[in-house]
Amino acid sequence: MLKKITVLLEMIKFKLTIFALPFAFMGAFLAGRGLPDWLTFFWVVLAMVGARTAAMGFNRIVDRHFDGANPRTAERALPVGAVTLVEAWSMVILASFMFFVACWQLNPLALSIAPLALALTFFYSLTKRFTSFCHLVLGVALAFSPLGGWVAVSGSLAGYPWALSIGVLFWVAGFDTIYACLDSDYDRRAGLHSLPARLGSKRAFRLAILFHLIAFGGFALTGVQSGLNGWYYGGIAVTGAALCYQHYLVNPDDLSRIHASFFSMNGLISLTLFAATWLALITAA
Repeated sequence: MLKKITVLLEMIKFKLTIFALPFAFMGAFLAGRGLPDWLTFFWVVLAMVGARTAAMGFNRIVDRHFDGANPRTAERALPVGAVTLVEAWSMVILASFMFFVACWQLNPLALSIAPLALALTFFYSLTKRFTSFCHLVLGVALAFSPLGGWVAVSGSLAGYPWALSIGVLFWVAGFDTIYACLDSDYDRRAGLHSLPARLGSKRAFRLAILFHLIAFGGFALTGVQSGLNGWYYGGIAVTGAALCYQHYLVNPDDLSRIHASFFSMNGLISLTLFAATWLALITAA
């Protein structure tokens, strides 16, 4: 059982929850102007883990045939039979149930927006079949993370710094566009859609730069909307440097360092922004 659970968690890249979770914490901390009570904190973590697990599990299920035909993903758990469809669906159902229970425990507004948030994450997995703007759909789905954290604490949308969700949206769209360059040739052959498959890697990279410029602006404006102090803008400076370094590491002609760019820099960005937000709030108290 332990081995099977390990395979399931690896299948959905559970460790990458770190990309979205800090933004949920940002929303929660901004709503409460500091650390929320521990019970609320627990339910926020449970909701985020449940939503991402369900979304990634659903993605692996609906894409299993494409994954099996793609040399880069052919060794994933479902194509090779390390996980059965029943096991994968069981994980998705259990994680979805966990997400809804957590939202129910938080407040009525969190529960009311939960179906939309989860449906959007599921919908993203289907978008490569008909639109090259699938990366933006993923961005919208992840942009619910800080919004959900805010609603979990405040029980309201009033006062929410919408620039934060805009920042998350275009940050995700930018790095997902870069990452999609790995599969651009396969996507064209399989009839799937992505910006690199449609525009070519060089133009897709230029668009990713634009997305990241908008993201940087959104993150910076969040500090203004939320009245944060210099600690936050120190984090913004680190974020800007990390975004630049991400584009320095990878270019259309050399994708060999894309995993370092994807995992290291994106993890650094999300953790830095959360830490900077927390420091700004506790030093202003």
